Amino acid sequence: MVVPLLYYIALSSALFAIGVIGVLIRRNAIIIFMCIEMMLNAVNLSLVGFADHYQAIDGQMFVFFVMTVAAAEVAVGLALIVAIFRNKATVNVDELNLMKW
Repeated sequence: MVVPLLYYIALSSALFAIGVIGVLIRRNAIIIFMCIEMMLNAVNLSLVGFADHYQAIDGQMFVFFVMTVAAAEVAVGLALIVAIFRNKATVNVDELNLMKW
């Protein structure tokens, strides 16, 4: 069974839109971080959809690179969030003002 390209694009657009709305509305740093990861996965889904549609392996190779960078981002991002939580005892971005003295 062949899945039409429109289905990939529609699902990818919906996931990306949910991620953007989550970043703009939510104030918890961990939730914002998860929404950014959702946007990365939406882009990965569209890359796989286009690679399948055009019978090219390039899109799937890019997905592996994006997944590798996303894994490194998760490790560094969660370490930063844990360090901020230990210092400030909150992950609410409205209450964090790290640049102020």
